Amino acid sequence: KMNLFFCSCFFFMIIFSTSSAYDPLDPNGNITLKWDIMSWTADGYVATVTMNNFQIYRHIQNPGWTLGWAWAKKEVIWSMVGAQTTEQGDCSKFKGNVPHCCKKIPTVVDLLPGVPYNQQFSNCCKGGVVGAWGQDPSSAVSQFQVSVGLAGTTNKTVKLPKNFTLLGPGPGYSCGPAKIVPSTVFLTTDKRRKTQALSKY
Repeated sequence: KMNLFFCSCFFFMIIFSTSSAYDPLDPNGNITLKWDIMSWTADGYVATVTMNNFQIYRHIQNPGWTLGWAWAKKEVIWSMVGAQTTEQGDCSKFKGNVPHCCKKIPTVVDLLPGVPYNQQFSNCCKGGVVGAWGQDPSSAVSQFQVSVGLAGTTNKTVKLPKNFTLLGPGPGYSCGPAKIVPSTVFLTTDKRRKTQALSKY
C-alpha cells in the first residue's frame, strides 16, 4: 500500500506584525498529517488520512479542525468516510455517478459524534476535537478515508496535494510542504499480520 505525503503543521502566532513558529506552551510540538494510499481504483486511489497532535498541552477544541489543500491536477473526491467536505463544488460535467467534491481546493471537517455506523472510520467523528499527545495519546489522533478520482493510478502518475492549511480555534497553524516518506506499516486487529501502505505523503 502506498503512502503519499507527510505534512507537518506547526503552531504560529503573530506578535507585533512578525510571525514565529513557536508556542510558549509547546515549543517543540507539531501536528503531522499522513496520507496513506491503501488501494488503487479505476481512476485513482483510496487513502487513509491521519492527523496526530504531537503537542504536549495544546488540544484542538470545539468547533474542531478544518483541513484544506489544493489538488495538483484535476482530482475529485468520489467519496469520504469519517469526514466530509464543506462544499461539493461544480460537478456538472459528471453524469450519473457524481463526486462528493469537485473543488480544486476542498475544505474538510470531521463528522460529529453519533453519525451512522456506515459513515464512521477509526478515530473519527469527534467533531474535530483532538487531544494533546502529552496528556492523552489515545485522543490525540483523528482519521478519515478519502477516495480520490482523476488522480493517476501509479506512484509515478499520482501528484502530491499542495498548500495544506489546518485551522482550529485560537491561533492557527503553518503547514510545510507535503513530501514522500516511508510507507506506514499497519497491524491487523488480531495483531498477527502486518500490512503496508502502497505509498505515503
